[in-house]
Order: sequence, then structure tokens, then C-alpha cells
Amino acid sequence: QVQLVESGGGLVQAGGSLRLSCAASGLPFSSYAMGWFRQAPRKEREFVAAINWTGGNVYYAGSAKGRFTITRDNAKNTVYLQMNSLKPEDTAVYYCAAKRTPVFSRNYYLVTEYNYWGQGTQVTVSS
Repeated sequence: QVQLVESGGGLVQAGGSLRLSCAASGLPFSSYAMGWFRQAPRKEREFVAAINWTGGNVYYAGSAKGRFTITRDNAKNTVYLQMNSLKPEDTAVYYCAAKRTPVFSRNYYLVTEYNYWGQGTQVTVSS
């Protein structure tokens, strides 16, 4: 079955960096577009970043632009989220998601656009 396993979360001070990884199995990874979302306590899950199958098209939420970078390694079935200049408001559970097509429609930021989800990894940024 499809599995998405996130790792790399943790506690970091404001201004610090973390690199999240999402290892995929049970699916033809290079045929799937991928995304990262996050959910803070008492808030809805929100879009962070997305990447098409080649890595040639990437999309970011406004809050992530200039600080976060999404990449993928199809040989390793893994998608990454490099997060720099972290802020306390970045504190959330971060989820990896897979879309069953190689490219996105204009709705790449919608939770409903994705078919599979990981269990999440906690990121806590202290001030």
C-alpha cells in the first residue's frame, strides 16, 4: 500500500533551519506530484509548497516564499522541504501529500487535490 513517511521535524530556535524529508513507497513516485502542508493547533491544514514530477515547477504559499525550498529526488522516492529563517508562527505538524498525477491543475494549494497523506512530523520553533 502507499506509504508516506515524514522525518526531520524537531525543536529549533527562531532563525534556525530544518530539513524535512518524506519517503514514499507503494506508488510510482516519479509519476506523482507532491506537496507539503502544515497544521497548527486549532487551525485548518494549510498549503506550504508543491512540486511537479520533474521538479521543474514549484509552488509556494506566501508565508514560505523566500524561506522554504521544496525539492525531490525521484531516484530515492523522496521529497524534501528545506526551511530556513524559521519563525515561531511556523510551528505546526507538517504533512507530506501525494497527488495521483504528475502535474498540478491550478488547485495545487487545496487539500482535496491530493490523494495520499503521511502521518506528519512536528516542527516547533521557539522564540
